[in-house]
Amino acid sequence: MKIGSLRPFGLARALLLAVAAVSIAAAGASAQELKGGRLRIAILADIHNFDPQQFSGVNFPLIKNLYDSLIEYAPDGKAIPNLASEWKVGPDNRSVTVTLRPGVTFHSGAPLNAEAVAATLKKAADPQKGKNVYATMSIVKDWTVGGPQSITLNFNNPVPDRQITDLLQFLSVIEPAGIETSETKDAGSGPFVLAERVLGQRVTMTANAKYWQKPPIVSEIVLTVFSDNDAASAALESGAVDIIYGGNARSAVRLRNAGYQLVQGPGPLVQVFRINATQGPFKNEKFRQAFNFLMDREAILRVGYAGVGEVTALPWAPASPAVDKSYNTTYAFNLDKAQALLKASGLSAAEMSNWKLVANGGDQDGLAISQIVQSTLAKVGINIQLDVKQGAELTDTMLTGKFAAIFGGIGNIQKFPTRVGTNSIYRTTKNPILGDPHPIPAYVAAMNRVDTTLGSGEPVKAAYDNLNKVLVESAFGIPTNTFDIGLIVAAKNVGGISREIDNMLVARTIGFR
Repeated sequence: MKIGSLRPFGLARALLLAVAAVSIAAAGASAQELKGGRLRIAILADIHNFDPQQFSGVNFPLIKNLYDSLIEYAPDGKAIPNLASEWKVGPDNRSVTVTLRPGVTFHSGAPLNAEAVAATLKKAADPQKGKNVYATMSIVKDWTVGGPQSITLNFNNPVPDRQITDLLQFLSVIEPAGIETSETKDAGSGPFVLAERVLGQRVTMTANAKYWQKPPIVSEIVLTVFSDNDAASAALESGAVDIIYGGNARSAVRLRNAGYQLVQGPGPLVQVFRINATQGPFKNEKFRQAFNFLMDREAILRVGYAGVGEVTALPWAPASPAVDKSYNTTYAFNLDKAQALLKASGLSAAEMSNWKLVANGGDQDGLAISQIVQSTLAKVGINIQLDVKQGAELTDTMLTGKFAAIFGGIGNIQKFPTRVGTNSIYRTTKNPILGDPHPIPAYVAAMNRVDTTLGSGEPVKAAYDNLNKVLVESAFGIPTNTFDIGLIVAAKNVGGISREIDNMLVARTIGFR
């Protein structure tokens, strides 16, 4: 048997990692130096529900506070123990055996054991109940409980190690008695317990005094819903809240310049210029490839996100194992290289201009970056109009492929590389924009190669390199920059802020100086 992230270390090192897991890279002052009290957090959208398998941004303030996952990732992407004290990958990568940490209980007092993990897996494998975790469960054939603290997951095919740890990190264990009511009631084992929810106004959580790790520093968290960034910023500046979670970059930079703390996480989204390769001039590969050089990424990052983020020519966050920053130089903004490809396309100026760029009229920053592209294209003789939409019409347009090109953020890009396929434009099957079967077989083959290359070292790197090459050559998505959905702006007296791999809020390490 092979042991997941424990292979290079041995038992002593594993125990050290287990200790490291409890902090999840807490920043600032140590826990011993921080004081408790009530932590007041401003959020910009109401919580959707309390189900940890509803893995959407509006629920990010809750998931890691009410629930624990089997393992965690450090900010650099290394897998570390959590509820699972260890995990052993089978020699053929067709299974993983998870050993649970003893003595852990749910908030109700019920034991967190292998049967609870099995109940969580059953929910996740249900296409209706599994929500955002359901797609990740597609690799799982079945599972077997081997004892109170042991469960083995069997896979349909050999699965790369990183894909296995992604699954274990994605699974927040739910108390079996609360499976059916997890949307409306807390059924976790996490550091905080749900105390109150006032719809559209606030959610209150209290510290779990019986938490299996060191109890939280603060005794209570109050998440207050604000209508916009300006209102949340005013509350922080007046002292009415201690933290803003999930605000926009422009407000965050202004507050940072005023002396507040700005904390970015390792799990940003990537802004992508999405191209419908089945429409108009975008059917021409050379025409699409020109857009690798037509994106003024520095200007887009500066205008759209106040410079908070990184430019990127590939759809990966910095923590992704597929990241290759050399592409940022190779495919940097270059009108001469773009014009050479436009000429090679054989399209006339009229044909190259025969499309509209859909822009988000409800997002001034998004509208601004669309205008940057419109202006840049005019410099090479491509004169287009913006098709401004918003609300439900914009969402329908984006998700059903009723566009020639549009900007849109993508997530899950700091995990196993093929997780990018959870985003509509990058799906290899049933792609709502490009159709089924996928019109670019080389992309499907490259994703499959990553999925089936086991082990580590050169074969894995070669699979990632091949995928990156295919992405820029097929050019149906042109990444421009990273941007955070979980930006944290905090008062000066707040310490212990953690940087979680998905940019979710981790409050148990936070206290007051």
